Amino acid sequence: MEAEHRVVFLAATREYVGQGHELFARPERTPDALRAALAIVAPGRLDEMQATKDDAFTKAVEWQSLSPVRSWILTWARDIEIARRPDLSSRFAHAQNRLEHEDPATAREALRELSAVLDEAMKAVRG
Repeated sequence: MEAEHRVVFLAATREYVGQGHELFARPERTPDALRAALAIVAPGRLDEMQATKDDAFTKAVEWQSLSPVRSWILTWARDIEIARRPDLSSRFAHAQNRLEHEDPATAREALRELSAVLDEAMKAVRG
């Protein structure tokens, strides 16, 4: 997505951010749809996405199995789910910031919250 279109998109969805709504509809679980969604929420991760896609497809051929591709799709669908939902994104960031807290109880609670966010996002994308 071009920068000016992204700015317009973000401006149009800004009102939803404070209310915990989704920034945009959940993308289909296809490589192209996930790539387009990632370009909106985290364009800096596009190279990472491509590298992990290449790896998944290589493993799929080597293993003669679609499991690596399915896993790749679910992983990116989950990450995009978190990024497109301000409620999950906020919880995820807050938990990540406390993972290495000096208080072990705080760090454990952050790990539990991080797991809960990842689980909630995965359940959402699996339907």
